[in-house]
Amino acid sequence: MHFKSVKSYKRVKGFKLKLLQLLKLLQLFTLLNFLKLLQLLILFNLFFITGCAFEEVERMPEKPVNTVWPLPPAEPKIKFGEIIESKDDLQPRAKSGWLKDFIGGEEDTEGRLIRPYGVTVDKEGRIYVTDVGRVFVFDRKSGSLSFIGDKPGAGQLRMPIGVAVSPDGSVYVSDVTAQKLFVYNRSGAFIRAIGRAGELKSPSGIAVDSAKDRLYVADTRINAVRAYTLDGISLFVIEGLEADKGKLSFPTNIAVDSHGNIYVVDTGNFRVQVYNSEGKFLRTISSGSKPKLFVRPKGITIDSEGNMYVVDAALQKIFIFDKEGNFFLEVGEGGIEPGQFSMPAGIAADADDRIYVVDQFNARVQVFQYLGEKWKALQLRQKQEAH
Repeated sequence: MHFKSVKSYKRVKGFKLKLLQLLKLLQLFTLLNFLKLLQLLILFNLFFITGCAFEEVERMPEKPVNTVWPLPPAEPKIKFGEIIESKDDLQPRAKSGWLKDFIGGEEDTEGRLIRPYGVTVDKEGRIYVTDVGRVFVFDRKSGSLSFIGDKPGAGQLRMPIGVAVSPDGSVYVSDVTAQKLFVYNRSGAFIRAIGRAGELKSPSGIAVDSAKDRLYVADTRINAVRAYTLDGISLFVIEGLEADKGKLSFPTNIAVDSHGNIYVVDTGNFRVQVYNSEGKFLRTISSGSKPKLFVRPKGITIDSEGNMYVVDAALQKIFIFDKEGNFFLEVGEGGIEPGQFSMPAGIAADADDRIYVVDQFNARVQVFQYLGEKWKALQLRQKQEAH
């Protein structure tokens, strides 16, 4: 897996900013003759050099960016991995790419995330991210980017929110504007819609139970969770606008553990509610030992060890609980650097316990690695193979 360093990320960001500044100056003074333009470039270069020097002085000492949690000397449990914003992050950019972008006059935004929300990963490692009017499909193996639901006609997406993938590769997407779920095959072709007229009011987070071939949908507006077969047959509903245990208020996202238990982010009640596979209430997970832990809980996922990750959009953090529901770690803070968030939303864990977090207002997906038993076994195996 490719890991982008914090320093390289900041360096590329700063370089791109300087290029854009230079481009704007060139466009502004296109009427100047060649000699005046040359003088302008010389002045800009002097400004760039001295500006960098002053910038370094002003920023020293710079607060270090956390890339592991918890901080040393404690044993790290999770570390930052990389950032995905566009197809360019799947493979190395050609050496002439920056010059091509510069001469072209504008940065290509067609294949770049704009306002992402939901995320999931299939068994082949493809990363699905809902965005404005479409779903991005990042294929790391081929280094390619494709889209789902962006073509006019049946299956065209308007405001996709949740995304999930079934064992056969079918892709399920909730669309809050269309008030339906759309189903596509693994190639992105539209298959069918789920939800009779008026049945779904505000479908948001969704989750697939691969063992039972079920689909769960959080319907935020009517404070309910609906269960369907993967073919779209309605099974049961969990509902009730109350603060009592088992009742829901503005549910937003859903996850399913290896036992088939359903974890619902009960946003309006600042907690997570857990039900069995038939919709029977089991328990509530909220503050643990910390008072008022959640402010605006959103995305949720479960890793291979049963740890639960909950994103809080207001606090710009990820809260992590063990399989018993005990809080043990928080990750992140507000900002634009790696490991920092601006209105985080969806979250997903893959088979190797990589954690994908949608950093919504920073228009990117941040990838972290949980340093659990799977990761330790992999490190040991790689060490043995190296010798």
